[in-house]
Amino acid sequence: MTPSSSFPTMAFIGGGNMASAIIGGLIAKGMPASQILVVEPWEEARASLRKNFGIVALPEASAALASAGLAVWAVKPQTFKDAAAASAEFTRHAVHLSIAAGITSDSIAAWLATDRIVRAMPNTPALVGKGITGLFARAAVTTNEKLLIEQVISTTGQFVWVKDESNLDAVTAISGSGPAYVFLFLEAMTQAGKDMGLPPEQAYQLAVATFQGGSELAARSSESPDVLRQRVTSKGGTTHAAIVHMQEHKVLEHFIDAMRAAEKRAQELAVEFGK
Repeated sequence: MTPSSSFPTMAFIGGGNMASAIIGGLIAKGMPASQILVVEPWEEARASLRKNFGIVALPEASAALASAGLAVWAVKPQTFKDAAAASAEFTRHAVHLSIAAGITSDSIAAWLATDRIVRAMPNTPALVGKGITGLFARAAVTTNEKLLIEQVISTTGQFVWVKDESNLDAVTAISGSGPAYVFLFLEAMTQAGKDMGLPPEQAYQLAVATFQGGSELAARSSESPDVLRQRVTSKGGTTHAAIVHMQEHKVLEHFIDAMRAAEKRAQELAVEFGK
């Protein structure tokens, strides 16, 4: 089924980058712009949404939201509660998809007076159709509603369902925050290339292509990452020298600790902004 034939009217509360990625994916798949509306307080953002997608963009919640069968909450964690208070009376008949980091479905259910809630943790490669999103559904969400959510999210890339909501904190730490780790390593590899005499543009091209190629090779292979690593690590060779150096300096241990710090921060957000 195509979005134009199977999707209900959708309301986005918040019109930032992630909302734009989903909207762009939906329209590219054939969903009419007339079936999408956005509540976005910033005039510049509203103008951009209208120009890029031809959709209705409102400065605040109104009765226009009542036509929505799906409400997508693309707001910052610290503004979710206020946004819910302004919109809840108009969205009570919708199923709700939240892409706000850290805010638990218990808090969302209390603010919106409904249990038909799916939480999602996407990542920024969704902007180019290469994202991956972790999903969790409360028990009240039906099979058909889950399928609808899958259709929406698949326009931005892959998805996985988790059984326990707490697992979304791990998803946040690994894939939600993960693109920043890739960019950090790209910075380091580019700087190393420059230090070794390469032009900056070449160093960056080499680094980006290496991440793209390595990821694609891993995705297509049935072998584990450690086996793939061993295949390109000849004892006494150049790769071996780099790997041994990183192991001696506990790079992997520090990297894992960093992701645990991200997980901990996701848990803290629920406490800070979910009251």
